[in-house]
Order: sequence, then structure tokens, then C-alpha cells
Amino acid sequence: MHLQFPGADFEADRLEFLELARSAGAAIVAVVGGRRERPDPGLYAGDGKVDEIAAAVAAGGAELVIFNHDLSPSQERNLEKRLQCRVLDRTGLILDIFARRARSHEGKLQVELAQLQHLATRLVRGWTHLERQRGGGIGMTGPGETQLELDRRLIGERIALLKRRLEDVRSRRAQNRQARARREIPTVSLVGYTNAGKSTLFNALTGAGTFASGQLFATLDTTVRRVALPTGETVVLADTVGFIRELPHDLIAAFRATLEEAREADLLLHVIDAADPERAVRSEQVEAVLREIGAHEVPRLQVYNKIDLRTEETPRVERDANGLPRRVFISARDGRGLDLLRDAIAQCLYPDLVEDEIRLPPSAARLRAQLFALKAVRAERVEQDGGLRLTVRLPYSRLVRLCREAGLAPPRRAVLASG
Repeated sequence: MHLQFPGADFEADRLEFLELARSAGAAIVAVVGGRRERPDPGLYAGDGKVDEIAAAVAAGGAELVIFNHDLSPSQERNLEKRLQCRVLDRTGLILDIFARRARSHEGKLQVELAQLQHLATRLVRGWTHLERQRGGGIGMTGPGETQLELDRRLIGERIALLKRRLEDVRSRRAQNRQARARREIPTVSLVGYTNAGKSTLFNALTGAGTFASGQLFATLDTTVRRVALPTGETVVLADTVGFIRELPHDLIAAFRATLEEAREADLLLHVIDAADPERAVRSEQVEAVLREIGAHEVPRLQVYNKIDLRTEETPRVERDANGLPRRVFISARDGRGLDLLRDAIAQCLYPDLVEDEIRLPPSAARLRAQLFALKAVRAERVEQDGGLRLTVRLPYSRLVRLCREAGLAPPRRAVLASG
């Protein structure tokens, strides 16, 4: 069931809703749509539309009705009574997909927490045939808990336990980030609308075997790998959960530990499906989630993926007024433009990237070895006195530090490397 309200893009939202339902394994027998100015307080869809849904349920033998909207507990209860079958809202549908896709211990904890938080708002008095529980033994008689109160207490205790365990996960992640910061290893996080090709790009850049498919929310568990940049620097690349329109707040809260990888990153790669006609709208929805999790001020580089699906697109880099990369057009599937992307990442993280010639005396063999280890040497020439002329490309700040450690005067600041 999908209703259009003023200001909404009916067709785009409907197609995404169908893809969500298929990703959850649903066999769709009918799709009921309509338009309303505002939701009905009791049934969300109104009496006439609910009758139409009931007729579709009877005709198709459906066992479940899914609404592409968030229902209140009373609306969900009223609809189940009228339709005589189970009703699931948008948040419940997404939670079901997440539960199916979670693989790691952390991911399962996060999904269970979100499910319980959602369930806690929907507990109703479903056991009217039960009396209050009474304790046994001397001094224990008297009113006890109702079944509803007991369920609420048990769910509350489980939620508290899951939050403690996830706090431990969050602490470990924070310690790992601090360790990387001490080693001066920047973190780059992939963010983007679900199904934009983040996991495919992650695999292409790192050689990891992360599961990637065309389904929504194909991967949930954050994966972290090291990537070497053309400058010789090493960064940590993190693949995070995909975003979606109106990502449920329970999920944002439960996945806080995972989403902090985006908030604490040094650079965000906003992966955009270049072949998606709704890419502008999807991009704004990703930006909205980034604002909600406090990651809106993190520097970002837009990566337009899937140019292999657009014959007129070619790999290229678009720059801002300062000459820094702003957009990179690539295909993660066939590898076109990945070198441009690696170079753009280096320039965003190290805006002082330079390419210049330096002279090393014969005694600076250790510095020469360091520069080669960083893969920063572009050319080398031996002079008559045994000295070396090296054309190097790396961040100016790092070049200065290496020269000073070798007891040499650093070169003067050169022109920013253009890629």
C-alpha cells in the first residue's frame, strides 16, 4: 500500500517500495495506491481504500499487507482487525531486511536493538484471558504483573543489555580510531544511497571480498581495509550501511557505532549512481541523514559511479575554484577512473600535495630508501659528485618532515600537483 501526499514523488517512492518488498523476499500479488491530503487518524488510508485493500487480499490470498508509511500502533491494530491479516509498516519492513542481512555479531546486536525498540512501542494487551500473575510462597500473594507489564520489563532489560554491549563496540571503535590517529592514518568512509555501488567500489579499491549485489541493503556490516594512495600514503577505507529515504530513527540510533565511522572520518566519499534519474533527490536524502548523524561538516568528495551504464560519460575529475577535486566520474564494475579517484582522494586529504625535484647528497641513502618505500619517486638522476636528483610527489608537509629528520634543509613550497 502506497499513498501519495502533497510534495512527494509518487512514482519514485513506489518503485523504491517495490524494491524494498522484493529485497525482503515478498511475493507481491497486488499494489494498491492512492492520494490523500493527510493520513486518516484511525486507519491511515481511510475506509474506502481499506476496503479496496481487503478485496485485493481476498482475491490474491495474501497473508501480509505492507504499508510504505510509518503506522502508529493503533493504526496497525485497527488495520489488522479490518483486513484479518498481518500488517507491516515501512519501518518494520526495513527492520526485517536488516535482520536477514546482518552477518557480524555487531550487526546482529544493532538490528535486534532496533527491532526491540520498535516492538516496545507496539505492545498491546493481547492476553486478556490471563489474570494477573501471582507469586507463590508465604508473603508472596497479592497482585503481580500483568503479561503486558512483564513483556515490557523483559524487553526493557534486553534493550539495556544490548545498549551496554554496543557501547563496548563503540569504545573499541574509538580506540581503533585513536590508534590510527597516532599513526597518522586518515580514515575515508564510503556513504551513499543504498544500491549506489558502494560495496563494489570498496572491493575495487581494496581487493576485499565484501558481498555486493543489486539488492537494497545488500551489506550492513561495516568493513575496514587499508588502501595505498599514489602518494605512498596509507588510508583506512570504511564501507558503511547504505542510506535510504526516511531511514528509521530506531535504526539510526541502533547503528550509532557504525555511523560514527562516517562522522569521525577525515573524508567522505559520497557514492552516487550516475545512471539513476533520481540521483539529485537521492543525494539530498543522503545529505539529510549526514546532517542527522552529525557528519555534515566532514569534507566530502562526490563519486559518480556506474558510468558504464551511460555511454556519454567518461572518467574525469571536476574541480572547485581552488583546484581541488569535487566530483569524480568512475565505473567500479569495470575499473575505469579508479586511478583518478585514488589521486583525487590523495589531493583531498593532502591539499599540500606537490611534485618537485629535490637534491640528495650521497649520505642521504636512508631518505632515498624512505621516498622509494612511499612510492613517491617519479624519476631519479645521478649527478657527477654522486648526489641524486629525485622528482618526488607527496604531501609537502611530509616531505619537510622527512628532510628535517635526515638533517637536510627542506625544499621551498612547490606548485600543487594537479594529478
